[in-house]
Amino acid sequence: MRQPLIVLLGLTVLACAPDEEPAEPDAASAVAATAAEHAGDEPDATPISEVEPASEVIARDVAYGSTAARNLNGYFVLPADVIEPAPGVIMIHEWWGLNDNIRAMARRLAGEGYAVLAIDLYGGQTGATAAEAERLMAALMSDRQGALDNIRQAHGFLERNALAPRIATLGWCLGGGWSLEAGIELRDAVDAVVMFYGRVINSDGQLAPLSAPLLGIFAELDESIPLGDVTEFRRRLRDLGKVSEVLIYSDVEHAFANPSGAAYDHEAATEAWATALEFLDTWLR
Repeated sequence: MRQPLIVLLGLTVLACAPDEEPAEPDAASAVAATAAEHAGDEPDATPISEVEPASEVIARDVAYGSTAARNLNGYFVLPADVIEPAPGVIMIHEWWGLNDNIRAMARRLAGEGYAVLAIDLYGGQTGATAAEAERLMAALMSDRQGALDNIRQAHGFLERNALAPRIATLGWCLGGGWSLEAGIELRDAVDAVVMFYGRVINSDGQLAPLSAPLLGIFAELDESIPLGDVTEFRRRLRDLGKVSEVLIYSDVEHAFANPSGAAYDHEAATEAWATALEFLDTWLR
């Protein structure tokens, strides 16, 4: 079994002194870095999204909120045998959007006993090519408050419609970064945060409001989220007294556990998914 690379001796190079606040990358830089990782990629299903749920689920498309211009439509999945309210998970898609592979992962997670709402940050669009995904991500990153309001309404939907007693956020890639931001923005309304190689935040001031336990899963060979940034993120969380576990998987690339795409690594993805399930079980039940 592949083990995550927890200690990186000799690999951490910080661009600033430990107590300095580094400049956060702007939205355009984040889009460009993600696009470089996915150059030539396609949203093909990976094996992790082809596993059937462990138990029967009920799934349907729902309108979980609205903006001034349109409904916010997502994919809501419950365990078929649910009697008592199940803990909720806001699932946030990778840069391809809310496609069938994300829906499959929502069903798989619901099969573990969760009320899962897979949200849509792209207004009903998905990327069939890397160029389309880049365009969609760029538009999203230019409207941070709109994205956070989208997630906030998803949280309200799980509270009202699923009566979820505890709620986590979980996302891959683009969705991993928004999972972290949601945990910060919604504060104690979020009970756990799972981020698969999302954009990190290395500012004590910005991280301070985070109250939920956090699991971060990262890739050693990810050029869009460098190791130095990840290890600095881990250090800041620790020094701020946050309950957190930041794992770096060796010899894998960005998107190694994504439901879609060509960078998939089955051994590492399977191990990382099991770790995420254990984390959710610890903090939501």
